[in-house]
Amino acid sequence: MTGNYDACLQHLACLQDVNKDDYKIILNTAVAEFFKSNQTTTDSLRQTLNQLKNQVHSAVEEMDGLDDVENSMLYYNQAVILYHLRQYTEAISVGEKLYQFIEPFEEKFAQAVCFLLVDLYILTYQAEKALHLLAVLEKMISQGNNNKNGKNEAGNNTNKDGSNHKAESGTLIEAAKSKIHQYKVRAYIQMKSLKACKREIKSVMNTAGNSAPSLFLKSNFEYLRGNYRKAVKLLNSSNIAEHPGFMKTGECLRCMFWNNLGCIHFAMSKHNLGIFYFKKALQENDNVCAQLSAGSTDPGKKFSGRPMCTLLTNKRYELLYNCGIQLLHIGRPLAAFECLIEAVQVYHANPRLWLRLAECCIAANKGTSEQETKGLPSKKGIVQSIVGQGYHRKIVLASQSIQNTVYNDGQSSAIPVASMEFAAICLRNALLLLPEEQQDPKQENGSKNSNQLGGNTESNESSETCSSKSHDGDKFIPAPPSSPLRKQELENLKCSILACSAYVALALGDNLMALNHADKLLQQPKLSGSLKFLGHLYAAEALISLDRISDAITHLNPENVTDVSLGISSNEQDQGSDKGENEAMESSGKRAPQCYPSSVNSARTVMLFNLGSAYCLRSEYDKARKCLHQCCQELTLGKCLALRHPPYSHLSPQCPRSHSAYQIPTPKGLRPPADLDVDWSEESAVSDRPSQNRTSQERKELRQADGNQEGGKLSSMKNSLWIRQAK
Repeated sequence: MTGNYDACLQHLACLQDVNKDDYKIILNTAVAEFFKSNQTTTDSLRQTLNQLKNQVHSAVEEMDGLDDVENSMLYYNQAVILYHLRQYTEAISVGEKLYQFIEPFEEKFAQAVCFLLVDLYILTYQAEKALHLLAVLEKMISQGNNNKNGKNEAGNNTNKDGSNHKAESGTLIEAAKSKIHQYKVRAYIQMKSLKACKREIKSVMNTAGNSAPSLFLKSNFEYLRGNYRKAVKLLNSSNIAEHPGFMKTGECLRCMFWNNLGCIHFAMSKHNLGIFYFKKALQENDNVCAQLSAGSTDPGKKFSGRPMCTLLTNKRYELLYNCGIQLLHIGRPLAAFECLIEAVQVYHANPRLWLRLAECCIAANKGTSEQETKGLPSKKGIVQSIVGQGYHRKIVLASQSIQNTVYNDGQSSAIPVASMEFAAICLRNALLLLPEEQQDPKQENGSKNSNQLGGNTESNESSETCSSKSHDGDKFIPAPPSSPLRKQELENLKCSILACSAYVALALGDNLMALNHADKLLQQPKLSGSLKFLGHLYAAEALISLDRISDAITHLNPENVTDVSLGISSNEQDQGSDKGENEAMESSGKRAPQCYPSSVNSARTVMLFNLGSAYCLRSEYDKARKCLHQCCQELTLGKCLALRHPPYSHLSPQCPRSHSAYQIPTPKGLRPPADLDVDWSEESAVSDRPSQNRTSQERKELRQADGNQEGGKLSSMKNSLWIRQAK
């Protein structure tokens, strides 16, 4: 290609005068004009292709004959435009139709179709299909190279033009092989197949050298291995100045650089540094978008006025998603909510994103650890009045509906505000986006699918990787901009959503809905110990609010707690570690959250504590005292975990529907992990304080609270009896 588009257009005009009805001439004219404008007339080319497509076929599904092979250029150009418009599903549909007729295509065109499909498969996290096509491409290139060598030897082509053509074709073949190695690394990184990825990384470094793309890929590989400092070192060694720039490639390398640094520091639990780098990436992205928008003059043609490759440059919503998750870990839920609410406008089909929005609302509406520990203004207004005197003295507590008025300020719950009502909407959306429960596919189907993906042409490396993944099943639901949700991740996500839904329903006073969510949570087949513990607590609290004390006591049985582990499997270890014996994985900081509670004994203590409260409601004071004595025995065995207190509880059996937040001087103050399916938590551990170590002021408050009653059946209760864990 010499790039003489003016002469090309003149010849095409002459051809069109001879044959006006040939659509191929119109197609070539549109493509030539597109390249003449430096690929800045995307809208015009798109409109022309749509008109020609309607002239040839009404739909892509009608491609089933030899005539469609002649029209393949039209469909390929349409797939390329769909790719740059981020309509990946439609582009894959067109590309797969073209792949069915790939045998009669010219070699270069067949390779272009395969490379386009590989890119689309990787963008949509279909790494197994991408590896299959890469194996086909390798075979195609090797066969083409052998055929060319045979022709050159037979013809004894020794002239200057022949040697130049041979050198040029050799350069193109080497570039294609280097590109294949890079695609393989990206596919293995998605599959977290570190051993296979390590082999391909060496090939990439040998063919591409220390270029920015190869160093970025190697940094991503070291990031997955846990070598975070080495990953940072590789990023810093990349020469960004040598990159051609986003106007030619459509990639803002500086934006990627800062984003990758943010992801690495996120994995190291250095969240403040991570948000700093994410903000730098956002600034670079905004600067690039400002430059691109300055070149666009016609507001009616939003895809014109800039090169088509730059349509993929804007990464604002992906960066906002990263910023929101990072801010949520830092403990800034309102700022995280603002980022995620903007990202959800684009990625509205991601159930995990709706859960994160609900977590922002929950974290923004629950009290701080200082308020929970000191009983500050958030607990005022619990006692409505005091009636009677002496032994007949009663404390009348505010009803649950009065306590929940803080969430209802008169505006619609559909307005995106960090409120508990909006959290309920987010959680409903998340549940609706989850797929319906289906029976597990047979292992035969899994092996059959893996064989169909691999075929006879697949290399040993890719077939080995596909077979190792076949037991997980090929089904997943996309969750952009994050990785797709596999079967185990879907089960964990559903459990987290149900637990959050039960908590939000309790906070809003919807006890029936809370009980429904808690029951569904306890019915999940693969439920972690911590979520099972919370499910029993939420169900018991809802039942007590519904005056079903006997059913609540069943849930509060300490024998229900046999495990308190998170029980979330890590997919990073599917392929095993490829490290040597002397090579240790770098510490990632406080990755795993401190489990709530930390042991089975602590969890059973919480159950006994609340079981005693339930017995009080039935006037079974002996059983309540026995439960509290068992709690004290457990607490004296060692330093107790400080447990977060709920918004309200049930205190006195002499008061109808008595909702309060009363606390005995044992465990208090810890806020357990707010999100059980990610690696982050907030702790403010406060050790228990024995009664003999109370200050005079505390003893005075206790005497005022119980009216100096003898025996003190409930005289030690000051703050929260009922414990509701925040998801």
